[in-house]
Amino acid sequence: MNDRQTDNKNFEIQLDDQTAQGSFCNLVIMNHTDNEFVFDFIYMQPNTPKGKVRARIIMTPDHARRLQTALIDNIQKYDAKYPKPRQQAE
Repeated sequence: MNDRQTDNKNFEIQLDDQTAQGSFCNLVIMNHTDNEFVFDFIYMQPNTPKGKVRARIIMTPDHARRLQTALIDNIQKYDAKYPKPRQQAE
């Protein structure tokens, strides 16, 4: 088994009430160094020049690549289930 495979053991993820409510963000700013990616999730209010960082997520390049793969896969599934109306198609 390589280091990217898991041994399929069960594990528990805890989620407190505040985090479970989620946070709406309409902007993401990404930066990176040689060993980490930093994602700032921001909410910009309409007609306001200021935004507030709601969350900062830092991950390794390998985890960022896994996130990229998961996003591509999930967006393809979403698009297959909810096709864009004809006038909005790109």
